[in-house]
Amino acid sequence: MLDSTGDSMSHVVHLVVGARPNQMKAAPLLKLLRLSEEFDPILVDTGQHYDHEMAGIFFEQFGMGSPGVSLKVGSASHGKQTAQILEQYEEVLLEQQPSAVIVIGDVNSTVACSLAAAKLQIPTVHLEAGLRSNDRTMPEELNRIVTDHLCDLLWTPSPDGDKNLIAEGICDSKIVRVGNIMIDTLVQMEPLFSHRKMKEELNIRADHIVVTFHRPSNVDSFETLEKILVQVAEISKKYTIVWPMHPRTKNKINEHGLNNLIRAPNICVVQPLGYVEFMSLVSSSVGVITDSGGVQEETTYLGIPCLTVRPNTERPITITEGTNRLISLSEIEASVLTLEEEPSKHSEIEFWDGLTAERCVESLKSLLV
Repeated sequence: MLDSTGDSMSHVVHLVVGARPNQMKAAPLLKLLRLSEEFDPILVDTGQHYDHEMAGIFFEQFGMGSPGVSLKVGSASHGKQTAQILEQYEEVLLEQQPSAVIVIGDVNSTVACSLAAAKLQIPTVHLEAGLRSNDRTMPEELNRIVTDHLCDLLWTPSPDGDKNLIAEGICDSKIVRVGNIMIDTLVQMEPLFSHRKMKEELNIRADHIVVTFHRPSNVDSFETLEKILVQVAEISKKYTIVWPMHPRTKNKINEHGLNNLIRAPNICVVQPLGYVEFMSLVSSSVGVITDSGGVQEETTYLGIPCLTVRPNTERPITITEGTNRLISLSEIEASVLTLEEEPSKHSEIEFWDGLTAERCVESLKSLLV
């Protein structure tokens, strides 16, 4: 791109985040884009996760600075939140007219911002493209599918992502496998979380298991949530449970009157944690019980057993090549009690090497420069 004098200009690129999983993926890419003479990145925060515990602390820990654009949409139903992001971000695009927009992951911000950019014919890139759970009851799955079919360039983390996109009729010239951007963050932050002694700070002396649940299918129903809590209480007789509790889960436990089930002496419920604190606990744990997506990848890289309480996963490579195992609701207690019998495994998946952001920048240069 040249200015009016004929000198080269850097390309303005929007990097969109909406929820804290986006932030840990955006951080290494934002850092490299800022170092590149070809690009002038602007961090756009839609505010989908709007409180400090769920989002603000990540901006601080990753050294991302304040966003250049903050939409502050806050919490709402899927339809209302998506519509508000679409409406507000379109105004930003018309004003700033960036050379490209990069969206991340599978949250409402991802699909709303990619739609806004695509309608204005702005080149749009999806980081973490091609993931599929094949479960359309999950809002995230619908977001992934729509985003991938809107975007001009699709950065995939693993071979299954490539295959999923091609099977859906997407031209392979749009697909670039760059690897897993979350591992970039993990590699860069590992010296910090490996020296952070969260276990000692919480005065935990026994072997511990980290628990996270937040999906509506697991926490909204009284019967389902009660089954989870009863089993966690039983597990706490053998292991200390550390549970950084999502606000949604906390509210549902209060709403259903189930607080007595998390009052066992070996259940340590804490507020949502920053990345360093959380990964300190995960990396020193016996294992993790979760319904999250990203934790499946982080535990695979670290060789920590992960039990994912879901019927499916959009990250099957963490099962075939990693330490992840899908279990049903009724299998939680029995599965945990066999964790120590499983052989240790450290995965080496191609392009899960801490260099994904570098490949992304080179791919973006091919698109724009």
